[in-house]
Amino acid sequence: MPKELPKTLPPRREVDHAIELEPGAKPPAKAPYRMAPPELEELRKQLKQLLDAGYIQPSKAPYGAPVLFQKKREGTLRLCIDYRALNKVTIKNKYPIPLIADLFDQLGGAKYFTKLDLRSGYYQVRIAPGDESKTACVTRYGSYEFLVMPFGLTNAPATFCTLMNKVFHPFLDKFVVVYIDDIVVYSNSLEEHLEHLQKVFQVLRENQLYVKKEKCSFVQEEVEFLGHKIRGGQLLMEEGKVRAIQEWEPPIKVPELRSFLGLVNYYRRFIKGYSAIAAPLTDLLKKNKTWEWTPRCQHAFNELKRALMEEPVLRLPDLSKPFEVHTDASDFAIGGVLMQDGHPLAFESRKLNDTERRYTVQEKEMTAVVHCLRTWRHYLLGSQFVVKTDNVATSYFQSQQKLSPKQARWQDFLAEFDYKLEYKQGRQMSLPMP
Repeated sequence: MPKELPKTLPPRREVDHAIELEPGAKPPAKAPYRMAPPELEELRKQLKQLLDAGYIQPSKAPYGAPVLFQKKREGTLRLCIDYRALNKVTIKNKYPIPLIADLFDQLGGAKYFTKLDLRSGYYQVRIAPGDESKTACVTRYGSYEFLVMPFGLTNAPATFCTLMNKVFHPFLDKFVVVYIDDIVVYSNSLEEHLEHLQKVFQVLRENQLYVKKEKCSFVQEEVEFLGHKIRGGQLLMEEGKVRAIQEWEPPIKVPELRSFLGLVNYYRRFIKGYSAIAAPLTDLLKKNKTWEWTPRCQHAFNELKRALMEEPVLRLPDLSKPFEVHTDASDFAIGGVLMQDGHPLAFESRKLNDTERRYTVQEKEMTAVVHCLRTWRHYLLGSQFVVKTDNVATSYFQSQQKLSPKQARWQDFLAEFDYKLEYKQGRQMSLPMP
């Protein structure tokens, strides 16, 4: 594990980063941004480092993007290129980024984890031949173009995902999960884990990919991954994220509220009745809605913070055990909880639209059932499970003889599942009203 990348370009691979422009488009030409003296000094230093490493070269391209700096957590400055104008005329790569929830599920039964971090991962990917000039950047000290993949290009994450999935393809869904440049090796025993690590490092060597040892964690019983902690089949929030939510001040304008809800929404699987709690806040995001921070908004803000600061613990799914789905509905929202052995795996909720609010009580309850089964279909399909509802009429839906067109559509969707509807009195339900 070298302390820095080799002073040579990475090899040409099957996956290099290509920049395909829309028909007739050219890379835009922009003027360099003005910088303060300390930034200019840092720019000169980092340009020299990139030139010495062979990652950039002087460019004669008649276009280019301006340079700016982004402050890292530790206070150092990261050189960034403002490729927004180039990205607008770049054809987007639709390569699917893996669903985060699916990655967590893979880790559920493991006891040992190793987390690997590639050293300057993007710089280990070459720019496709002929596309180097499209990466040109303009600075006070001249124009330069990249020979390796810089940050800021619209398709860079997709390229990196493609490379990682090709490299680790034999191991994916067996003992490796990859999310862009986060790599986790997981195993059920220590002996098995050491064997898995040998295979992973062999593949890294063969592909001339290098990890950053100081950012890796080896053979741990707990791993931090994508803002969560995973240990012993349980999923928790990272302490830093809980602290950030705890310290969040009430927003005073829409962009601040949007940022708060963006963070909270990422952890909504932890929150019972999320949609109902957040309703006063999400209403403020509606188009042409006048900003008014009411007591209801403050209460919703406090409740969301409280729900997440309690740091709830969720179990990760065990596909060898039966599932239970508990659903419920109110006048304006529906929700549910996916469970195993009496432990919650995930909470789900959403607001009812105007049409759904006019449904009968039974129809609202069935809307909750259909929504939850659609959300957790990837867990439930192919297994026997129980759906528990606190509405007696809903529990007889499977044997109902006469169906409306809407109910027939629901029945058509539900037919692919092997489930049983059971009635549970409201006080016996583990799910509060959404």
